[in-house]
Amino acid sequence: MPPTAADPTLLALRIDTALPQTQCTRCGYPDCAGYAQAVAAGEAGINQCPPGGEEGIRRLAAITGRPPAPLSAEHGIEGPRTVAWIDEDWCIGCTLCLKACPTDAIAGANKRMHTVIEQWCTGCERCIPVCPVDCIHLDNASGERTGWAAWSAADAAWARERYGLHAERQRREERENAQRLQSQAQAKLADIAAHSSLTDPAVLDRKRSLIEAALARAKARR
Repeated sequence: MPPTAADPTLLALRIDTALPQTQCTRCGYPDCAGYAQAVAAGEAGINQCPPGGEEGIRRLAAITGRPPAPLSAEHGIEGPRTVAWIDEDWCIGCTLCLKACPTDAIAGANKRMHTVIEQWCTGCERCIPVCPVDCIHLDNASGERTGWAAWSAADAAWARERYGLHAERQRREERENAQRLQSQAQAKLADIAAHSSLTDPAVLDRKRSLIEAALARAKARR
């Protein structure tokens, strides 16, 4: 029996587990978990996941108790599993695709050629629109098999794990960047006159107050 409306957290978890975890955002939400929460809350239909296709809709119908519906054309069409690849002759090393990839399946560095780690790629296509030179392309990786016929539970579990690692890395880098900026601000605050071309004591005091206020806001956000 599907969880009741009084149990939205469990319902969202069950829905998320039934999704392919490509994190493609074609459903209209930032990730699979966000879509699952929206479905559980009755804010989204069960037919908005193109990677899951018709089989995915049937799975969500069984979990939610809602009747199956055709895949929403607004959100895309069911298709084969795809894998991205980068044309090395055109890649300029801008790193935009690295930032867009939800599973860290693209390796590279600034002004260095990038490459796709095929086994980590979910075919989400999020790297394609951010590429300024259109050097990222998709290959059919499953032939005529589409939806869940082209994607397994093991694939979904692996993609979900990769997405979790990606999210944790982003949070870590944000914390490290915030700490670095705070250290720089504190160093300037300790000897503000040496770090400024200003000499007017009143102006320096105002600048000191601004830095102190910014540090206080940063501390409050943590």
